[in-house]
Amino acid sequence: MPNSAGFGTGCLPYAQRSTTTTGRQTYDGPRRDWHPNGEGLTTEEEPNFPDGCPHRKTHFPMDTKNPSAPPPAESRFAANNHPNRRHPRSGFGGLVHDNARHSARFTVIGNHLTQHAELSLLAIGLGAHIQSLPSGVRVDIKSLAARFPEGATRIAAALRELETHGYLRRERERVPDGRIVTRTVSCNRPGHRSRPADDEQPAPPRKRPTPRKPLPAVPQPAHRGPALLQQATDLLADLRRHDPRLLLSACDTAHLAPGVAAWLERDVSPTAVRQALIADLPPEGPRRPAALLAHRLQAQLPPPPPFRAAPAPPPAVRHQVRNCDGCDRGFRGPANGRCFDCRTKRPIPPEPAEPA
Repeated sequence: MPNSAGFGTGCLPYAQRSTTTTGRQTYDGPRRDWHPNGEGLTTEEEPNFPDGCPHRKTHFPMDTKNPSAPPPAESRFAANNHPNRRHPRSGFGGLVHDNARHSARFTVIGNHLTQHAELSLLAIGLGAHIQSLPSGVRVDIKSLAARFPEGATRIAAALRELETHGYLRRERERVPDGRIVTRTVSCNRPGHRSRPADDEQPAPPRKRPTPRKPLPAVPQPAHRGPALLQQATDLLADLRRHDPRLLLSACDTAHLAPGVAAWLERDVSPTAVRQALIADLPPEGPRRPAALLAHRLQAQLPPPPPFRAAPAPPPAVRHQVRNCDGCDRGFRGPANGRCFDCRTKRPIPPEPAEPA
């Protein structure tokens, strides 16, 4: 049937046709929503068309929007302009967090893993699960397949993704029994290599205390008499009364006593020995008093005393001859009296008889 413009329904321009729910085409009048900059396939009629729509000329300019053409795919939102990234108070819908602070049993995972642009969702979740496990747990395909509903094929693919992007590293090493095992190293920051964890690396060997430097040698006396060594020990023990910084241990005193005895053996008085040991100490005090005293005993050792000959015994007194009051015999003595035989009552031998 001809319409108000004198054309039949079948001769209407494509842009002036509309499709109802039943599929029939009806005329709704010329389109008024076209835009000069629109895109898509459109048609436009020339004015004063002659009769006979099969012979009219039809133009297809690109300036009228075609509502029947499928719309072009929308460009992807930029990361910062995505609707879900907008603040919930801005009036748009999106994710809202209801967080509670963890105080135990939590793991710190970087957003570079949880929001990775190239990892699959399964790989991201598996990487987060592996980072939450303690050291020593088995994370092979068989163990993970027994733990999760995903199959071994999908888990293996996710592990390969994590290894490709640096979140997993497999290392082969030899154990003490000679076997070669493969260890899986989880990296919470790809590209960063650090020392093994404290629970994985062997405990560092305990440092043995450095032996203390021995004390310097001290002079030894020629005769180690008990009395001389005791006098030297008493002198060393008495030094703390004159200077509290010279408090010596029993071991240090036993080491220094022979040196003091050597000084005393050389006719040095105890007062002189004490003065030589405590004089001119550093103002801040000796760091090791026993070492300082041992050095002084060795460095300031006096020479032996000069040799002195034994004095000659006094000459014997020669008394005059006196007569014994008992036997009238002559003897030498300081005074008159009896001779030795009379004093000891020894029998006096008889005088030999004169020959006739």
